[in-house]
Amino acid sequence: MSLLLNHANFMLDFMVLAADAPLSADDFSFLELFKRADIVVKIVMLGLAVASIWSWAVIIDKSIAFHLLKKRADAFEETFWSGRTLEELETGLAGDVKDPMGRVFAAAMREWKESRAATASSRAISETEISGTRERIDRVMGLVVNRELAKSERGMTVLATIGSASVFVGLFGTVWGIMNSFRAIAVSQNTNLAVVAPGIAEALFATALGLIAAIPATVFYNKFTSDLDRYAGRLDGYTDELSAILPRKIGKGA
Repeated sequence: MSLLLNHANFMLDFMVLAADAPLSADDFSFLELFKRADIVVKIVMLGLAVASIWSWAVIIDKSIAFHLLKKRADAFEETFWSGRTLEELETGLAGDVKDPMGRVFAAAMREWKESRAATASSRAISETEISGTRERIDRVMGLVVNRELAKSERGMTVLATIGSASVFVGLFGTVWGIMNSFRAIAVSQNTNLAVVAPGIAEALFATALGLIAAIPATVFYNKFTSDLDRYAGRLDGYTDELSAILPRKIGKGA
């Protein structure tokens, strides 16, 4: 949060300096390039700066989230495969609402208990009942897994959009800036490099900002997509194991 506040303060300071500082045709600093740009190009630059800050906020948030997911999954699996009974695991893990695997386990245990209660009066449990129980457990766990993966995907669309659109937005700013430069050349009827260079530099600055916003967003989007796929596979593997364990215990009348 402090990082985002620092970025926001930087943007405010930048805009104030851009409004107050005198213009210089020989200065090619970022501040001067912004000040000399057309209003449309300025809007593009500010939009790309905001997009860059937004993407870094999502990157930081998702980095922390995926690190915690992996850490909690390691701890949960270590506890789950420690050799304790399901009842003991339920007592120790069912209240673990922070971990997706814990929520899958809690949902499966609730369905298992309901199925066990429904067949408690039966002397023998048929294969059909066991199969029906497994289907219900699988369905419940599938719903929880889908919900947890949907939570983990939040913010990914932002990175994908910024990564794909920022370059084109920056290119639009560049094209617009070059058009204005050509108009200025036509009006002044002077094609001297000293006259042309400032306008071209202002226009290209928009493309540079687009790349600055797009490259980190694209790189981290690909990384997070890979991390999410690995975690989804890990979660699916755990649900397969659990869906095999619980029906067997019902068949034994546990």
